[in-house]
Amino acid sequence: MSMDMNKMLQQVQQMQEQMAQAQEELAHETVEASVGGGMVVVKANGAGEIIEIKISPEAIDPDDPEGLADLVLAGVNEALRNAQELMQSKLGGAMGGLKGLGLPGL
Repeated sequence: MSMDMNKMLQQVQQMQEQMAQAQEELAHETVEASVGGGMVVVKANGAGEIIEIKISPEAIDPDDPEGLADLVLAGVNEALRNAQELMQSKLGGAMGGLKGLGLPGL
């Protein structure tokens, strides 16, 4: 089975361009997670960076700092999961193109 290396290199270059464009788009998209009935809201961008945390005054109990910490942790983890899902949905299609090259291990 002979491979056309020029064609394969063009396909790889095209996929790299698509990935770069998708990553750029992801950096501008945001996801949000709300926990504790909205007491903590966390926003992340599609690149997996936390960009905002809002804590309602009702969540701040001086006698229960661990409760607030748990809410923030849960919100951050949920926001990062949402960002990961967004990333997978955007980049998953581009990665699927690698299988079409017939390269071993992909």
